[in-house]
Amino acid sequence: MRAMDLLGELAEQPATLDELASRATVHKTTIMRLLHAMEERRFVVRDKEQRFRLGPKFFELSSLALEQRDIRAVARPHLADLNARTGHTVHLAAFEGNDVIYIDKFESHHPVRMYSRIGLTAALHSAAVAKVLLADLPRAEQEHIAAGLDYVRFTPNTLAGPEALLAELEQVKAQGWAHDNAEHESFVHCIAAPIRDGRGNAVAAASFSVPIVMLSYEGLLGMLPQLQACTEAISSDLGWINPRKDNHE
Repeated sequence: MRAMDLLGELAEQPATLDELASRATVHKTTIMRLLHAMEERRFVVRDKEQRFRLGPKFFELSSLALEQRDIRAVARPHLADLNARTGHTVHLAAFEGNDVIYIDKFESHHPVRMYSRIGLTAALHSAAVAKVLLADLPRAEQEHIAAGLDYVRFTPNTLAGPEALLAELEQVKAQGWAHDNAEHESFVHCIAAPIRDGRGNAVAAASFSVPIVMLSYEGLLGMLPQLQACTEAISSDLGWINPRKDNHE
């Protein structure tokens, strides 16, 4: 318990042995023994001013703990709240091998429902969630995937080939979100945004899917800030730090 208390103090700010001992209820030699033991295991390190701070082992374990968190469990309360506030269908999707799979779904509160269901694959060249995930991949991997797709024309708006897909992925990467502008079904359009882990990788995507008769494309884009606020909150829970906020601070 004393060792964990010391880690809690060092998480707030680095401190010397004397500073830590002055706040402790045990003898200084006990504090020194605990610090030395944690230093041997790299939970703490000392700088040139002899101040102790959290060490690399602590961050290694923290990173592993974040990686073990289930994305669906972390995302679910945020997506449920988004669905409750907007009434529109919300999807969560992630890569499963070479496919993008819908791993969670919150149904629309309106009479018109989406055909999609958990476990179905998303078309890589038309689904907004797929474009978001593809846009985060290295360019060489994007080109390899784009070259191997069967570009089924679901609607007149469906992307027709690898050049069109790669150009759109470049735009998605630059703007931070993707759309399906009636590309998979002529009566539905979608927007999607990435969910990132502590390393900044897009590990999932969340989307709004709305029938065109209920909401125009401009109206759909008007909901983008709500979607991005949701995905950023999920990402934060997964350990991601928003660089915009960090730079602002």
